[in-house]
Amino acid sequence: MTMTRTTASVFLCMMMTLLLGPVATAFTASPPASSFITSTSRSSTRLNAAPETPFAVIVKAEIEPDRMAEFLEMIETNARETRKEPGCVRFDVLRSQDAPNEFFFYELYKNAAAIDYHKQQPHYNLWADFKASGGTISSTSYKTDAEFLT
Repeated sequence: MTMTRTTASVFLCMMMTLLLGPVATAFTASPPASSFITSTSRSSTRLNAAPETPFAVIVKAEIEPDRMAEFLEMIETNARETRKEPGCVRFDVLRSQDAPNEFFFYELYKNAAAIDYHKQQPHYNLWADFKASGGTISSTSYKTDAEFLT
């Protein structure tokens, strides 16, 4: 399935709307100050977001068919361990109905500091190493700031 830029934008908006419904309460309670790393500086990739703005990453990945079993084991571990991180609100792994080796990851974090913390964890390297070893045909990440969460 080939997506135009407009189709991809509409898809991402729809996906975020569908997925964000149950997480509204995650942003109403403040976690203990020591529960995750915080930062006083904004990530250099964020243009207008306040430091405490929720941060989401949407990844579209096409997996090499002969690496599927390895991928599924790795991504299950990565998602499970990421969900344990204090700044992670959710980590969903979705498989395309049109292409069995195409996946979407929806990762929502309380702020940019939480994603920085995530990238320092050993389970994050499972995905990075899988990509580096040629396990993906393609992988595109979309970094987003929350505008409206329900």
